[in-house]
Amino acid sequence: MNSSSHTVHSRPIWKSWFAKHGGKLLLFARQQARCPDDAEDLVQEAFVRIWRLYGHTGEVAPGLVYRAIRRLAIDWARSLDRRKIREQKVFADTPFSSSFERELERDERNRALLQAVDGLPPEQKEVLTLKIWADLTFDEIARTLDLSLNTVASRYRYALAKLKDRVPAILQDEPKAPHPQHDS
Repeated sequence: MNSSSHTVHSRPIWKSWFAKHGGKLLLFARQQARCPDDAEDLVQEAFVRIWRLYGHTGEVAPGLVYRAIRRLAIDWARSLDRRKIREQKVFADTPFSSSFERELERDERNRALLQAVDGLPPEQKEVLTLKIWADLTFDEIARTLDLSLNTVASRYRYALAKLKDRVPAILQDEPKAPHPQHDS
């Protein structure tokens, strides 16, 4: 086994350096970070950046890593501030309350529909899923499930009939779609 000039007692130099300075760097990073959970990430990123630049010398001055942690913490804070400003602008530019209510209503409807689908017998649920969500034709479903076309079509009809009976009133309050004869 070849020993590298960058190892001391078969331990990479960076590990020895980090064992010596890591605790103090982490303490400093916790003071610099807006969120204590970011402290380890700050230390790691700062250390890696500095070690890549100066690690070949065999010894890195801890002050360089402290400065890198401080700069990174400032950059991360600015980035968070910019993101918060962008989010606030989007929030201000959209009619939030109505879109939020529509989204909640849509989520409620989706949950109710999925719950109703889950209550179907497995063979009906399988056909319905392949027809509606996988967008397969009855013929493709019949071949996929190795069933007759009539069986697939009847399972689909039974599933729809059961859903119509089971779907809560909230789904039935949706505005009615135009009748097919009105569409061109």
